[in-house]
Amino acid sequence: MNEIKSALKPSTKKAVIYARFSTDLQNERSIDDQITLCREYASRQGISTTGVYEDKARSGGSIMGRDGLLRLLDQAKDRSFDVVVVEALDRLSRDMEDLAGIHKRLSFLGIEIRAVHEGVVNTVLVGLRGLVGQLYREDNAHKVRRGLAGRVGQGLNAGGKAYGYTPAAGEKGKRVIVEAEARIVRRIFEEYVEGRTPREIAYDLNNENVSPPRGRSWNASTINGNLQRGTGIIQNELYAGRLVWNKVRMIKDPDTGKRLSRPNAKSEWQTTDVPDLRVIPQTLFDAAQNRKKARGQTLPNRQRRPRHMLSGLLRCGSCGAGMSTSGRDKSRRIRIRCSAATESGTCRDAKTFYLATVESAVLSGLEAEMRHPSVIAEYVRTYHDERKRLAAKSNAKRAHLELRLGQIKREIDRLVDAIAKGHGDPAVLGPRSSLLDEERRKITGDLSVEPTASDVISLHPAVLARYEQQLVQLQDALSKGINAGDSEATEAIRDLVETVTVFRDPSRPGGVTVEIAGRLTALLHETAFPTNVRGVWGKVVAREGLEPPTPGL
Repeated sequence: MNEIKSALKPSTKKAVIYARFSTDLQNERSIDDQITLCREYASRQGISTTGVYEDKARSGGSIMGRDGLLRLLDQAKDRSFDVVVVEALDRLSRDMEDLAGIHKRLSFLGIEIRAVHEGVVNTVLVGLRGLVGQLYREDNAHKVRRGLAGRVGQGLNAGGKAYGYTPAAGEKGKRVIVEAEARIVRRIFEEYVEGRTPREIAYDLNNENVSPPRGRSWNASTINGNLQRGTGIIQNELYAGRLVWNKVRMIKDPDTGKRLSRPNAKSEWQTTDVPDLRVIPQTLFDAAQNRKKARGQTLPNRQRRPRHMLSGLLRCGSCGAGMSTSGRDKSRRIRIRCSAATESGTCRDAKTFYLATVESAVLSGLEAEMRHPSVIAEYVRTYHDERKRLAAKSNAKRAHLELRLGQIKREIDRLVDAIAKGHGDPAVLGPRSSLLDEERRKITGDLSVEPTASDVISLHPAVLARYEQQLVQLQDALSKGINAGDSEATEAIRDLVETVTVFRDPSRPGGVTVEIAGRLTALLHETAFPTNVRGVWGKVVAREGLEPPTPGL
C-alpha cells in the first residue's frame, strides 16, 4: 500500500528564477517585483525555487555582459534545476538569435522555460516572442533617434561632451561657454593657422599643465581628430556656431556585445545654427580647414606602404608608446624617437636613436634565432614531413588516374564487344564509346606529366651546411635588399617580427638594447622555437646608436 501511495505522489521540480531590467533609469524595485511574481507562479504550479539570477541595468539586446544569465546557463550544465521561471520571455532576451539559442541549449539539457503569463515555452512561442522582442527594440531605437533629431533641430545637446562647454544649470539640453576653455580653443585654432603642428601645440599645453578634454594629457589626435568622422578640436563646427549631429552611428558587435561606432555619410549629418555657442570667427575656422585639407593630401605611392623595415613595429622601452622617425643627423642617418615624447612630451626619455642601428640589431637577432639547434632540428623535421606529404599527394593522384584509366579501358572493351555481337544499338553505344575514348586520352595525357611514385629523399648533411651558410649571408642580403628599396625583403622581415622595444643601456654611455618579440612560426611550426610563438627572443645589445636629446625636438 505504501508503495502505491509513493508512486501516485507527484515529484517536485526544482526551479530557478531569472529577472532583468534594462537601464539605470528604471526602478530598482523592478527586479524585486519580477522575483515576487515568479515565486508566486512557481508556488501555484507546485514547483520549489532553489535560486535567483538577476541582471540589473542590462540590455536584452545581447547576452554579453549579463553575468546573471551567463551563470544560469553555466550551472544549467550541472542539471541542478529543472525549470527556469521568468516574468516574460523578453526578460531572457530581446534578440531572436539569442532567445532561440537559450531555448535550444536548455531544451537539450532537459530544462523547461516557463513564463508567468504564457506558461511552458515551446519553439513556436520562442519564435514569435523573439520576433516581437527584436522589433520592439529596433522600433525603440528609431524613436530615440527621432527624438534626438528633434532636440538637435532646437539647438539642444543630443548627448556627449564638448571641450569649452558645460550644461546650463536648470535647462536640460542647453549648454553654455566655459570662457577659460574657450580661450584655449581660440589659441589652438590661431596657432594651427599660423603654421604650428598639432604635436607642437599639444606639447606646449602639457608643459603648461593645461587640463585636457579627457585623459591625462593632450595629444596630437585630440587636436587633429579623424577626417572621416569629423572629430577633433580643429574639425568641431560647434566652435564656429554650428551644431552637427549624426556623424556616427552605434552598432553592437554580435560576437562580443560591445557597441562600436561607424561613420555616417556626410549627407546624413544634421546641422543646426547655434550662434550663442560660437567661440571663434568663421574666417578662422575656414582657414584651419583649408590648412588641414592641404596637409592631408598624400601621394598615392606613399599610401598604405611602410616607409621603413620596422615602421609601426617600434616601441619605447621607457613608456611603451610607439616610436617614429624624428629627422636626420648631419650625416643623413635617420633618427627615431618615442611618439609620446614627440606628440605630448609625456615620456621621460626624450632621447633619439639611430634607426639603422636598431634594424641591424633586429637582423642579428633573427640570424641568431634561426641558428638555434631547435630551429635547425625543426627545419629537418619540416623538410621530411613536407616531402612525405607531397609524395603521398602525388602518389594518391597518380593511383587515382591509373584506376580510372583501367575502368575506362574495360568499359570501352565491353561496348565494342556488345556492338560486335549485335547486343546493342550502335547509334547509342557508339557515341558513348567516343566519350569514353576522349576521357581515356585526357587521363593518359595527365599521367604523362604526373611524376612517378618516389620514396622520400633524406636530407643530406651537406644541405644543413648550406643552411648554415645561408644564415651567414642572411643579414647582409636582407640589409642590401632593404636599403635598395626591395619591398619583398622588407615584408619578409615584417612577417617575422611583431614588436621591437628599444631601451637605453645604462651600463655604458650611448648603449642601446633592443628587445624583439617575433613571429617565427610564420616560417615553421610553433613548437620549433625555444621562445615559442610570439615569444621575446631576448635583448640584443647594439654597439652604438643613442643620441643625446636634440634641441627643439
